[in-house]
Amino acid sequence: MVPSQIKNIFWDVDGVLANLNHAYFNFLTKHPNYRERYEGLKWEQLPEVLPIIPEYGSLELKTHPELGSEMDRDFCADQAFFRDRPLYPGVIETLKRLDAAGFKQFTMSATFDVEAKTAYLNDVLAPVTDFLTIECVQHGAFMHDTAKADSLRECYKKYDLNPEETILVDDRIYNQHAAIDSGAHPVRLRCEFTTELPEELSWIPEFKDLGAVADWLTSPRG
Repeated sequence: MVPSQIKNIFWDVDGVLANLNHAYFNFLTKHPNYRERYEGLKWEQLPEVLPIIPEYGSLELKTHPELGSEMDRDFCADQAFFRDRPLYPGVIETLKRLDAAGFKQFTMSATFDVEAKTAYLNDVLAPVTDFLTIECVQHGAFMHDTAKADSLRECYKKYDLNPEETILVDDRIYNQHAAIDSGAHPVRLRCEFTTELPEELSWIPEFKDLGAVADWLTSPRG
């Protein structure tokens, strides 16, 4: 059941609003540094190339056992691949629906290139930037750092938000902890290749797409 007081939504971008898996597949199979190595790679083989670590729960270039850091740098440095993460179907319509229902909405995206990511988001989300507030935070050296939780806390102060009235919708498992640590309610989106939540987080609501999240948020409150 939806917590009765929810008024604010922070959307993660990759794996929630935008299809990062699409970008990774094209990067591995088309980037000049990797296309020969991954010629013939099939979509369903992505987790074999980028092993999903338990605390992350979804695909990440940095998990490549040999070239993770190099791949991450190359991906961020080439805008043709960096921006090749299309929105999932229905994203714009769903955000407009939730705006009409009275929810305040934000993006919350941790990235290694804040300027490039912000430019991409302003472009791809242009139809909804009249009400959607775009926030990006510089990621630290490790995936389990506190960047996202710290940024959420800053946003609560900046926009005068009550964390108890706020949800973070994210596919990454460690960001469920960020929501909890910041005082917000965690919600998980299960994009393709995501793994199961650990037992201690099994209580977190999970949904297959944004439309399902919107249905849940606009259902009768308890």
